[in-house]
Amino acid sequence: MNENVLQQMEQASAYLRRRISDAGHAMPRVAVVLGSGLGDVADSFEKPCIVPYAEIPHFPHSTVPGHAGRMIFGSVQAVPVALLQGRVHGYEGYSADEIVLPIRVLGALGVTQAILTNAAGSMRRDLTPGSLVALSDHINLTGTNPCTGPNDARLGPRFFDMTHAYSKRLRQLAVHTAAEQGWQMREGVYLSVPGPSFETPAEIRFFQTVGADMVGMSTVLEVIAARHMGIEVLALSCITNLAAGIGEAELSHTEVMETGVRVSAQLTTLLAELLPKMSALQQ
Repeated sequence: MNENVLQQMEQASAYLRRRISDAGHAMPRVAVVLGSGLGDVADSFEKPCIVPYAEIPHFPHSTVPGHAGRMIFGSVQAVPVALLQGRVHGYEGYSADEIVLPIRVLGALGVTQAILTNAAGSMRRDLTPGSLVALSDHINLTGTNPCTGPNDARLGPRFFDMTHAYSKRLRQLAVHTAAEQGWQMREGVYLSVPGPSFETPAEIRFFQTVGADMVGMSTVLEVIAARHMGIEVLALSCITNLAAGIGEAELSHTEVMETGVRVSAQLTTLLAELLPKMSALQQ
């Protein structure tokens, strides 16, 4: 971890505290990070306070279509929530510290629970495009870790457990809430690669062999940083395509975006019921 990270985190969180306070909002305890094509969820916020990433000290700026690059504060069913409309990735040229800075800033604001969403390719026939899948575990093949380097104990311990990286109780809550809404949420293991090229069929066969169900280019570093700070994590993948060699079609970001937009309404409905239930667990 870069030695300047703590200072950057404190300056960014101080700025956001002022913006939240000036807008008359309570400090969020729950946060949501939206992946490719899922930005429409923000439309459900009550009295949103919108802060472009470009206005936040030290915040990285997304260069990928489908990532608006805005932090939004507001309420969902009277629950104060922080929403990150877009993220940055290693393939854009960002370091691990830059990728996870938004998560660390959320932790500094007092967030104790986070829902991370992403777009992913499926390596299982039962995880079809348009499905929302709860992550039960991950495999990190990005080649990096955001906690590499000097450790600051104010963020978390030098060595920390990842056995329960994805909260079982939040996962069960999400599955139960989906069932109440009349649809089945499955679970799976997410494998993260650096990108930006999509995977080859041979790589997909290898990923299946080591136990992965979905593949994508984000989320895992954010989860590591969140767990380092003690933030409880629920992660949801929007299946946007069948991985290379599983389906016949060539892969494209356009397909990812189109499927994400189609699923946004379902995700919005899910979050409207899920966020108050998560907040109630904190009381």
